[in-house]
Amino acid sequence: MPGILIPFGASILALLFVAYLVADVLSKERGSERMIEISQAIQTGANAFLKREYGYIAMFVLVIATLIAIGGELRKDLPLGLPTSLAFICGAVASGLAGYIGMSIATRANCRTTYAAQQQGLKGALSVAITGGAVMGMSVVGISLLGLCAMYILFRGEPQIINGYAMGASLVALFARSGGGIYTKGADMGADLVGKGEAGIPEDDPRNPATIADNVGDNVGDVAGLGSDLLESYVESIIASIAIATVGLTLASAEIAEALRMLPLYLASIGIVASIIGVMFVKLTGQRDPQGSLMGGTYTSAILATIGAYFAVKYLGVDFEEDGVHYTRMGIFVAVIAGIISGIVIGYISEYFTSTKYKPVRRLAESSQTGPAITVTEGISVGMKSTAIPAIVLACAVIVSYKFAGFYGIAMAAVGMLTTTGMIVSVDSYGPIADNAGGIAEMANLDPSVRNITNNLDAVGNTTAAIGKGFAIGSASFAAMGLLVAFMKAADIGVADIKDPRVLGGLLLGGMLPYFFSSMLFRAVSNSAFRMIEEVRRQFREIPGIMEGTAKPDYAQCVDISTKGAIQGMLVPGTMVILVPVIIGFSPLGKYGLAGVLIGSVVSGLMLGIQFANSGGAMDNAKKYIEEGHFGGKGSETHKAAVVGDTVGDPMKDTVGPSINILIKLVCVISLVLAPFFR
Repeated sequence: MPGILIPFGASILALLFVAYLVADVLSKERGSERMIEISQAIQTGANAFLKREYGYIAMFVLVIATLIAIGGELRKDLPLGLPTSLAFICGAVASGLAGYIGMSIATRANCRTTYAAQQQGLKGALSVAITGGAVMGMSVVGISLLGLCAMYILFRGEPQIINGYAMGASLVALFARSGGGIYTKGADMGADLVGKGEAGIPEDDPRNPATIADNVGDNVGDVAGLGSDLLESYVESIIASIAIATVGLTLASAEIAEALRMLPLYLASIGIVASIIGVMFVKLTGQRDPQGSLMGGTYTSAILATIGAYFAVKYLGVDFEEDGVHYTRMGIFVAVIAGIISGIVIGYISEYFTSTKYKPVRRLAESSQTGPAITVTEGISVGMKSTAIPAIVLACAVIVSYKFAGFYGIAMAAVGMLTTTGMIVSVDSYGPIADNAGGIAEMANLDPSVRNITNNLDAVGNTTAAIGKGFAIGSASFAAMGLLVAFMKAADIGVADIKDPRVLGGLLLGGMLPYFFSSMLFRAVSNSAFRMIEEVRRQFREIPGIMEGTAKPDYAQCVDISTKGAIQGMLVPGTMVILVPVIIGFSPLGKYGLAGVLIGSVVSGLMLGIQFANSGGAMDNAKKYIEEGHFGGKGSETHKAAVVGDTVGDPMKDTVGPSINILIKLVCVISLVLAPFFR
């Protein structure tokens, strides 16, 4: 299997680049004692949460791994058992390790970014922030691809075993994204509603007891959580391609089958090199225009990945047949391009509907002059409208990729969209670092010029975060469609006919699933925020001297409340998602009903995920647009209405919307692992 050496080498290159980035971040000055103290408090809170969260996840992983191993012993005729169990554990470890490394460096880059802003200005601060974010981005692709190569070598490319690797990554991603989202939004809502709304103090004011928990939440939700989310999509798109190439195609020889299985790994390797170049582009530019530099790096990566994909497909691809139809190797390239273009378009649409540069957010800010009810109504409208073009683009990409390369083409379109995952995660993880840097500048009472620089970086971070969330839901849908096709092939389902009552019933249940899941997450955020609000009010009431700045708030108590709320809130929704494919698959609905569930959840989850992400992003940036001095500025009635809208939108964009991405992928990959039972 000499071909596996290419992706293996690319994964090692990514990890060597991570080592360089870590050394670069840690070599920077941390600033004053007060800045270091605040940064260490954030590190302590983030590590405490991650340790407790990973403890609960480990219990789930061990129980499920044991059940997989037992199932294999009971059905020795199926390709399950101990190998799949081992792959499952490896996938979980890979996802958890990437999240831990990325978040550890992100929480150390924050004060260094603040100090760079103080000493070197915009370019220095941007360089430190993107370096810290790139540790997360390159860890995601390096660790996940290395693990996937190890599984491929160890189990000789057996897709049913390797599917366990994707399932392990999915499980960790679900809990990391939902738990981190509950944490960050419970803290954020408590900090905003009491701090801004009642006490009238600025965001990140050191007098606010919830401010450290809020800054911790940025890291556990938008660094570790997003990294796990896109790591899952990245792995699953590759595995879906391998699975279809193994069980779903009519192939002339074993050499052709091996070429089609290796091709997605080659594209992932090209994406790593392209992402490294994109990160260096941002580090070397960005003197005056951070957003232009970040987007320039993203587009540079995409262009280089496209060029590399052309040569990879031309020289390493093969012609093949699927269901009696002949497809050429360059048809695969067309499918890859369809995925890359759709990812770029979805990212741009997310930017358009959430950036202060464009009309939707500015109209939303203007409508806030009439009160919070109109702010929320208009914000929901913006998000709903934003679903149209991504849905059309994805539909066209699916049709084009199938036309030119069949079901294998659909899976390869997902691979194409995710080739530059390293760069996308780097740019998105930059945002929380910039946000934390601004908080440290505020809490350390630095010169307003420093806060102006960090605010500039933070505003760009809000836009890149919206792009990242749009990319995440788009890639999740594509990855889920690839997994769905692989499931139908592996379970020997020729057609999911809607005239079949099992399929129709499954469609309805699947369409309901994202809504029911979302309701539980909203409730978890509300419960966590309620406890946070009560605690912040109690401290303002019972600790004399907080508002005068002569007494220090009890930050640790607020961090503990957010941690407990996140852990409690994530367990029931996560368990439900794990059980649904098992219950449906072994019920009278069977594999046809399960296919309906998967289709229904992908369709409704895609729309709901885009709507929530963009509604929340638009309401957040409308508030920031007003804070820049428009429509009355800070402290005005318009601003108060926008703060309410932002508070409503926070769990939409940072908890529920991103978690739906993982729901639709996890139900598909669990179904794929169970598919041999349904043949």
